[in-house]
Amino acid sequence: MDIVVKGRKTEVPERFRKHVAEKLKLEKIQKLDGKVISLDVEVSKEPNPRQADRCDRVEITLRSRGPVIRAEAAASDPYAALDLAAEKLDARLRRQHDKRHTRRGVRRLTAAEVADHVPGAATLNVNGGTFQADEPEGVPTKKIGSLEVQGDGPLVVREKTHVAAPMTLDQALYEMELVGHDFYLFVDSETKEPSVVYRRHAYDYGVIHLRTDTMITQAPAPEAGGPLGG
Repeated sequence: MDIVVKGRKTEVPERFRKHVAEKLKLEKIQKLDGKVISLDVEVSKEPNPRQADRCDRVEITLRSRGPVIRAEAAASDPYAALDLAAEKLDARLRRQHDKRHTRRGVRRLTAAEVADHVPGAATLNVNGGTFQADEPEGVPTKKIGSLEVQGDGPLVVREKTHVAAPMTLDQALYEMELVGHDFYLFVDSETKEPSVVYRRHAYDYGVIHLRTDTMITQAPAPEAGGPLGG
């Protein structure tokens, strides 16, 4: 496998190509991902003088049998931008490598082992139903976000609100690959509805759209003990 270095609206000197080969060591990359197919490095230049400190941009794209990994950075010169992008690529490669090894080492618990490994797990009674030990009296209740939690949890809730401009599906896929995540939440520019793109097996992607159903939100809640059907 060779490293392909190309420029977008700019010339790439031979000295920089040699620096790329020295900086992105293929042996190290293949050790973290043994299924690498190609490694592309694209250099571009921002002509706006107001962005002189970020005028040179380097984007590294690594394609393998798994998900595509991208890393990009901008700096005052292409060498500094390459160093920053290479650090991001290395971090994402290590994260993917650790994730694969962690999944291989995880063993599924049997039904009999759940109660021993999962605190507070429900167990089966003699009739086949579930029962759980009663909570001791006086257990403090605290509010975490919009939820009420008894005792110490083990529930951890973190709420975040982001302001995002609507984008197309292609833009969302690009942003997901850019940050190196397995999913990306965005607002669809066509439907103006929240949507999620996610990575499936090989090169496949999936998308989930959320659409408000006024009939569901306006339907009255059924009364307890009322008749079923009509």
